[in-house]
Amino acid sequence: MFGHSFNFENLFIFELANNHNGLLEHGVKIINEMADIVQRKKIRGAIKLQFRDLDTFIHPAYRENKENKHITRFLSTRMSEEQFTQLVEETRRRGLVTICTPFDESSVDKIERLGIEVIKIGSCSAQDWPLLERIAETGKPVICSTGGLTLKEIDRIVSFFQHRGVHFALMHCVAVYPTPNDQLSLNQIVLMRNRYPALTIGFSTHEEPDNLNAVRVAYAKGARIFEKHVGVSTDTISLNTYSATPAQVEAWIGAYLDARDSCGAAHQRTISQKETDDLVSLMRGVYAKKEIKKGAKILRGDVFFAMPLVENQLFSGHWRKGMVADQDYARDVPINASLHNGYRTKKDIIYSTIHTVKGMLNEARIPLGHEFSVELSHHYGIERFDKIGCTIIECISREYAKKIMVQLPDQWNPTHYHKQKDESFHVLAGEVEVEIEGQKKKLTPGDTLWIPCGVWHAFGTHTGAIIEEISTADSPGDSFYIDRNIARMPRDARKTYLRNWGRHQFDDLEEQESTDLLAPSFV
Repeated sequence: MFGHSFNFENLFIFELANNHNGLLEHGVKIINEMADIVQRKKIRGAIKLQFRDLDTFIHPAYRENKENKHITRFLSTRMSEEQFTQLVEETRRRGLVTICTPFDESSVDKIERLGIEVIKIGSCSAQDWPLLERIAETGKPVICSTGGLTLKEIDRIVSFFQHRGVHFALMHCVAVYPTPNDQLSLNQIVLMRNRYPALTIGFSTHEEPDNLNAVRVAYAKGARIFEKHVGVSTDTISLNTYSATPAQVEAWIGAYLDARDSCGAAHQRTISQKETDDLVSLMRGVYAKKEIKKGAKILRGDVFFAMPLVENQLFSGHWRKGMVADQDYARDVPINASLHNGYRTKKDIIYSTIHTVKGMLNEARIPLGHEFSVELSHHYGIERFDKIGCTIIECISREYAKKIMVQLPDQWNPTHYHKQKDESFHVLAGEVEVEIEGQKKKLTPGDTLWIPCGVWHAFGTHTGAIIEEISTADSPGDSFYIDRNIARMPRDARKTYLRNWGRHQFDDLEEQESTDLLAPSFV
C-alpha cells in the first residue's frame, strides 16, 4: 500500500452536495447540526462537499440551458474557494472527517490545497479514467460509489486502485432519487463483500429519509460506511425528496445503532449464564441403573438418562462407555460430572479436530473433493495435538504434490527439514508464523514462501491458519526433526491416518474407547 491508510469502518458521511444553497452561513449551520448529532450518538462522522470548476466543467454553450436541471442547480449554488475553505475549517473544528467529491481535475487540485482527508468518487465519475488517474496521484484514501456499474466495471475499478497502491473502499449505491424499496438491492452488499473481501463495503443511500429499515438491513448485510444527503430546511430553503433533516438523520443513526446491537459481534458470541441455566434445566443427566462399585468400568447397560440434570451430575452428552467409577453408586443415584472432566478419548480428539477443520475450511470457502486422505500429525502424542501438530489433507501425490495444511489456533509444528523435498507455502487463511534457519517471518493470506530442501523450519499460528503446500514428490520418512525425542518415534506413532474424513473408521475406535481414555496433557 503506497497511499495513505484510513479507517473506513463505521463511518457516517453527511453529504452536503448543494444543500448549502450557495450560502456560507447555511453550510456552517448544516455542519454544526451534524456535529451535534455525532457527539450525542457517539459515532464517527464526516462532512462531504462537492467540488466543480464551473468555469470549465460546464460547456460555455450550455450555461444558459434550462433543460438540464443540474446545470441550473450547480450555477445557482456556486461558492468560492474561500467559502469552501471556511466550511472545511469548520468541519475540522467540530472534529469531523473532511471528505470531498471532485468532478474534474481542477477540483482535485483544490482538494490538495485545502488538505481534505478523503476523496469520494461519485457513481457518475467511476468510469472517468482521466479523473481517476488524477485522484490516484494524490495518494489519498478513496471511497468509490458503484451506482449503475456492472460487476465487470467494478472489477476494473478495484484493479485500478490496487495496482496504484491506493487505500480505498467501495459503496453499494443505486442512483435512483429517491430509491424505492424494491430497487435498493441490498444483497449486492453481500456479493461485494464476498467478491472483494479485503475491502470495506459501504452503502450510499438515496431512499426516502423516513425509511429506517434500509440502514438496518444494510448493516446486517455487512455495510460499514453509510452516506446520506443532509440539509436544513428554512422558510426559503426546502430539501429534495432524498435529503434528510437533522431529526431524520438522528432517527437514521438510531436505527443503525439498534441494528448493530441486534447483530452483535462477528466472532463467536458470548453465551450468557441465564441462557446456559435455561438450557441445563431441560437437559438429561446420567443416573445409575443398578449398583456400581468404585473402580468398575461403567457400561451403557449400567446407566440411564433422565431429567433433571442436577448440580455436579454428568450430562448425558458427556457420557462415554468405559468411564471408571470414582465411588460406589447405588441405584438411581446421579453419576458425578467429574468423570468427564479432564479426560478425552482418542475418538474425541479426532472428532473435535475434524469438525473444527471442516468449519475453518467452510469459513474460508475452500471446497474439497471426495478423493483425499487426511493425516493428523501429532509429534508428542495425540493427547497434545491441540498444541503441537497439524492436519494435513493430501490432494495430489505424484512427481509433484499438493497438500492443504490446517492448523488450529495456537497450534505449532516443530522444527524440521526435508532432505529431498522442496516446498512452497501459500497462505489461504489466517496468519502464520514461520521460523527458517532461526529467522522469523509472518505470513498473511496471499503470501507465499519457498522452503528449499535441507533448510530447518518450523511454523505455527495464533489465529488458526490454512496453508496450501506445493512441493516436489513427497517421500515417507523425509522429515527430520531437531528434537531427538520426535526423531526416535516411529513415523506411524506420531501420525493418525484417515480416509476422507474417517468415515467407517470409527468403529474400531469405538471398540478401543475403554482403553483409550487420555489424561489431559499441557504443553
